[in-house]
Amino acid sequence: MGVLTDYFRAADAASVAAALERTDGGPLVGVRNPAFDGIEAKGVDPVVVLGQLIAAIKQVPRQTDLADGTTVWPATPAPGPDGPADEDDPWAAGPWVTQLDIAVRDALAGAPDGDVPRVAAEWVQAEELEGARAECMQPLAEELIQLARRARDAGEQLYCWMSL
Repeated sequence: MGVLTDYFRAADAASVAAALERTDGGPLVGVRNPAFDGIEAKGVDPVVVLGQLIAAIKQVPRQTDLADGTTVWPATPAPGPDGPADEDDPWAAGPWVTQLDIAVRDALAGAPDGDVPRVAAEWVQAEELEGARAECMQPLAEELIQLARRARDAGEQLYCWMSL
């Protein structure tokens, strides 16, 4: 089972929550009438895999705090260390939405176009992307960079919708 992940841009967490209420937490991009401008990026979780893309862009060692964010959905507090109490718990299988830090948006948006082949080649070295080829991941890196640029130019935030 993989993690479904979509990245999108929105003005604020309130508009994201309202859209999630309308869709009962369903995807907000990649559907017939998307709620937001975004892309599907299956398996590219924000903390580890996106963080490794940010590390490649910034040319720094990989670390988990490069793609920090704040959970905005579900609105209920996360469960304790034992995990969800039962399958009806909103934390059991998702969906979850994270608002990424401005630094994440700006790192992506600031990636020079000429660096993308190098960035993709470094990104696929991540253990979580084992078997991926740079020429296959480069278009996704380009899409994430372009989405971040549109978000920055519009004064919007980047978000990640995830579900099991």
